[in-house]
Amino acid sequence: MSTVRSPAWRRSLRWRLLAATVVALLVALVLAGVLLAGLFRDHVQRQAVLTLTAQLDQVTARLEFDADGRPEIDATTLSDPRWSRPRSGLYWQIDEEGAAGGAGPGPVPRRGVLRSRSLWDATLGLPVDALADGAVDVHEVAGPQGEPLLVVERSVRREAGSAPRWRLIVAAEQGETRAAMQRFNGVLAASLAALLALLGAATWAQLAVGLAPLRTLQRAVAAVHDGRALRLEGVLPAEVQPLVDDFNAVLARNAEVVARARTQAGNLAHALKTPLAAMRQAATAAARDRAAAADLPGLVREQVDRGQRHVEWHLARSRAAAAQGLPGARVAVAPLLAGLVRVMEKVPAGRGLVLVVLPADAACRFAGEAEDLQEIVGNVLDNACKWARREVRVAVWTGIADEAPHEAGGDTAQDAAHDAAHDTESETAGETDPEAAHGGPRLVIRIDDDGPGIAAEDRAAVLTRGTRLDESTPGTGLGLSIAAELVALYGGALDLHDAPQAGLRVLIRLPAAAAKIEG
Repeated sequence: MSTVRSPAWRRSLRWRLLAATVVALLVALVLAGVLLAGLFRDHVQRQAVLTLTAQLDQVTARLEFDADGRPEIDATTLSDPRWSRPRSGLYWQIDEEGAAGGAGPGPVPRRGVLRSRSLWDATLGLPVDALADGAVDVHEVAGPQGEPLLVVERSVRREAGSAPRWRLIVAAEQGETRAAMQRFNGVLAASLAALLALLGAATWAQLAVGLAPLRTLQRAVAAVHDGRALRLEGVLPAEVQPLVDDFNAVLARNAEVVARARTQAGNLAHALKTPLAAMRQAATAAARDRAAAADLPGLVREQVDRGQRHVEWHLARSRAAAAQGLPGARVAVAPLLAGLVRVMEKVPAGRGLVLVVLPADAACRFAGEAEDLQEIVGNVLDNACKWARREVRVAVWTGIADEAPHEAGGDTAQDAAHDAAHDTESETAGETDPEAAHGGPRLVIRIDDDGPGIAAEDRAAVLTRGTRLDESTPGTGLGLSIAAELVALYGGALDLHDAPQAGLRVLIRLPAAAAKIEG
């Protein structure tokens, strides 16, 4: 079933970042516009109220009462000429309230007892409300021609406690004020829109500059894919460099695996060439000579065994190389050693010998494949049993030093002195352990025999494939070399030393794995 892919722009990191940024900017600018427009509106409204309050104070100051208690205002004393111009947009008016603001007994309220000439023949209609003497109130009402008016009013008396009360009203049109607010809102909207466009363009430029290294990375990957480069090259930012380093490490690892596979295939082909050629020649000779035919089965078996050893050898190398650094690989060492010892006690090389395995901590675990550990320890143990006279001793522990645990019954003073001499000898010889050098945990396996041992000058040769120091003893000369190469593939080390009983001591150091935590 085919999968419907979304459009490219939806999967684009650039478009996603740009859309998210523009939406965030739009929301922020809209909120800012609403806030600024509201602040400007409140400011203009406040200024208009203050201006009208000053006009109301002027009208109040010109208010006088005649002998009958009727209000009088000399319009010529008012400073603003708009009071006298009809429909000028600035008006004043005096209404008569009742004894209690139009409620209860007293004179009937009257509207427009006095008014400015600008009102001409109209009067202002305000809602009836009760005002405290001298208090100022603000309204918005419709004017004589239906235009919106801002009204400021005050209630006064001729004398305190006297009746009636008089309502002084000053009103002004809102047209210019609202036009000013509309102009401001238009300019504000245009400015914020221009700002949004500029910020969007800046965001696009920032994304283009910020994501430019990804195009460099894409070209580097294309160069590797096309075979024009072996690793990712180019100047990349610090945030991307760890990814590039890891990818280059993967490429190097793959190149190493391919090179190793080619080498092993070539080595295996070369190793099998000789047995196959020998069998071909033997078959050709057997076809011509009946006497040679009698030797053919034995020669075939010998060459087949030889080819099988080579195949097993290369398979072991391939398995170890593949398992190196495999996450989660862990093998309990104690059960594996016990099984190997039981097998060695039954084969001819181990019969009649005392095989001593010191108690091992259950936490000792090997970070690798069980088959590889069997191959390593089995070859070394088999070699020790071939040359031992009476006893083979095996010890295993986990740590970062070559200090052996105390054996049951206590180590002898000779053993302790030998361990100290071995440590001094290792330091002098400059031996290194990759695991110890990096401070990581390691698994140490020590196998001692009481045989003739190996001279110091011959130990390096013994670890070379196919080298045999004593041709009278059965074997192929591959055991120690196979073990050494498998150990090296795991980043460990295999060293040969003198055993305390004048035999051979083999120290195997391998990466250790922590015990699996049950969740």
